[in-house]
Amino acid sequence: MSEIAQQAKAAKSGTAVLPDGFSADLYNEDLAPSKTRDWGVYSLFCMWMSDVHSVGGYTFAAGLFFLGLNGWWVFFGLVLGTGVVMALMNLTGIAGQRLGVPYPVLARLSFGVRGANLPAIVRAIVGIAWYGIQTYLASVAIQVLVLKIAPSAASWTHGGFLGLPPLGWIAFLAIWALQLLLIRRGMETIRRFQDFAGPAIWIMMIALAVWMLVKSGGHLSMNFGGPRLSAGTSVKEFFVVISLVVSYFAALLLNFCDFSRFTPTKKEVMRGNLLGLPVNFIAFAIVATVVTAGSYKVYGAYITDPVELVSRISLVPVLILGAVTFSVATLGINVVANFVSAAYDLSNLVPRKLDFRRAGLVAAVLALLVMPWKLYSSPVAVNDFLGALGAFLGPLFGILMTDYFLFRKQRVAVEEMYRLHGGYSYTGGQRARPGFVRGRGGGRGPDRPARHVRDHRAVRLADRRGHRGRAVLRADDRPAGDR
Repeated sequence: MSEIAQQAKAAKSGTAVLPDGFSADLYNEDLAPSKTRDWGVYSLFCMWMSDVHSVGGYTFAAGLFFLGLNGWWVFFGLVLGTGVVMALMNLTGIAGQRLGVPYPVLARLSFGVRGANLPAIVRAIVGIAWYGIQTYLASVAIQVLVLKIAPSAASWTHGGFLGLPPLGWIAFLAIWALQLLLIRRGMETIRRFQDFAGPAIWIMMIALAVWMLVKSGGHLSMNFGGPRLSAGTSVKEFFVVISLVVSYFAALLLNFCDFSRFTPTKKEVMRGNLLGLPVNFIAFAIVATVVTAGSYKVYGAYITDPVELVSRISLVPVLILGAVTFSVATLGINVVANFVSAAYDLSNLVPRKLDFRRAGLVAAVLALLVMPWKLYSSPVAVNDFLGALGAFLGPLFGILMTDYFLFRKQRVAVEEMYRLHGGYSYTGGQRARPGFVRGRGGGRGPDRPARHVRDHRAVRLADRRGHRGRAVLRADDRPAGDR
């Protein structure tokens, strides 16, 4: 049967055509190199807006000004911190844009077609857990606003089961279902949603800032209190600001390629990151600070929680708009930071059974089954377990980027990543199949021999580059790739 006939038959039956030599255990249409490239500068810009414009992002940005530093120190810390994040995101973004593959497939370069499941699962567990926690926190915010709008709903806050009252279940399941509906429609629907959500939250933030300026008469107190710091302590806290900013975006360092794979050019990736990270985040932090400063004049206290701030406004239309805004913001950050990654990572485990949509459904169900309200209330679960898993993300990023840029020189045989016994199948830390591998990262690069070499340098360098944690891979366990 000809290739055209196979494609026609597959289209009629709703199944994907498996390219010649590819393994069904490694390939499906969602894990395949992207065929469409419609995530331009604006879409990436809006994606970053969705990641930043959240309840947690607002509190984080405003909270940086309460470290006791002069406002200018905080501002320059934000500039440097977001600059570092942008540089690191450009690395992941360029790799994704050139190869067109999601994070778990990119991980096959360094860890092998089977070994890549380990770093994928680590990222999936973190994503699923925080997806549930973010959904729960958003549901709590919705409950607060609902009770302000309809005080009679307080009767629904008693009783319940599995640790949530009836109102809590209604709010949680509503937001949970909205997110599931969004991801079930695929990446194109996600792109369109982000294009709307990012600017929409900005409009609400600007409106809130204007309202606060009017209510305060334009008299803002930028003296956020706190002890006066010595020069040495100020320098230390300055680097803490930078570290916190990098940590805030750490999870996306691995899977930003899930989005940049749909971007037409390298320049568009870099321009989208420039607008979405330093420009957008610094502007958002300034607006959050203005609103927080205004809250002191209006309410007599600095309020860094936007939910509490909105709940103090007695106008019902504002409260309803606030509930909608917080819901949209949660959908935005959860899809970007948690849901998309988990869907690709789970799909990578069993590609023949789980496509992107089915894997997204599995991730959503798992996020519900872990009962995130109990997870969040346990310091051991959040700080120790999720914190320990999160500490792997920095070293994993360092290993992947060191391997791709320094050792492979961006020359990759994309087809080999979908072959079970191909150029990226490793046994005992070495390539399972000797021979030549065609290096075609983005169509460039000569053929080079695949050498059986165990290189200790990549792990040592990657370990130093990891922002948090230490690499636990022994050097002898690192799969050797083509250099």
